[in-house]
Amino acid sequence: MNTIFPWNFAVIPEKFFLFRDAAFYTLQITTLGILAGLVIGLVVAFGKIAKNPVLSRLAGAYIFVIRGTPLLLQLFIIYYGLTTIVTIPPFPSAVFALGIHNGAYIAEIFRGSIISIDYGQMEAARSLGMPYARAMRRIVLPQAFKRAVPPLGNQFIIALKDSSLASTIAVPELLLRGRQLGSSTFMYMEMLIIVAIWYLIMTSLLSYIVHRTEKRLRVSDRDQT
Repeated sequence: MNTIFPWNFAVIPEKFFLFRDAAFYTLQITTLGILAGLVIGLVVAFGKIAKNPVLSRLAGAYIFVIRGTPLLLQLFIIYYGLTTIVTIPPFPSAVFALGIHNGAYIAEIFRGSIISIDYGQMEAARSLGMPYARAMRRIVLPQAFKRAVPPLGNQFIIALKDSSLASTIAVPELLLRGRQLGSSTFMYMEMLIIVAIWYLIMTSLLSYIVHRTEKRLRVSDRDQT
């Protein structure tokens, strides 16, 4: 039996909570990266749909470059490449890279949701004397946000899993903790399984929150009709 399965799975419950602090770091990186991505994404989405060609092209170039290059490369550029100009510690580097990376994808999610709203609603609001910014804030964005929730939820889950790349610059998150304990105990498989369980728990909770949010938004739509 030991020859076929040379791993000691009995240590999994014993070592499981040794990863608690690393899981907290992972959640911190993910949360801050998502918040930064939401802000960047909304700004870039407005730039992309702007009538100003300069803003639209700048936003398009940002989306093109970020979506066309790997997150790991972006992380290395921020952490290693910018050292000649400024030194950024590992944790802020990971948050910054994750925010910039997610911002490009979230921008396209917001842009698609905004342009999916019937333009007649904006025209009706403007005909009543409502300024463009107020019409966008009070009429278009609430509807666009509801449509954006499912793809945003998927992007948040991707961001949570992408946070594991922070281990490459020594941020003490889950994957780095698993590699360190695996190296010190020679139980790599067992430690990596614990890491996988932590990720499964967190992604399941996030999926549940997104599902509940979608359900509540659908209920509120029915109540208004």
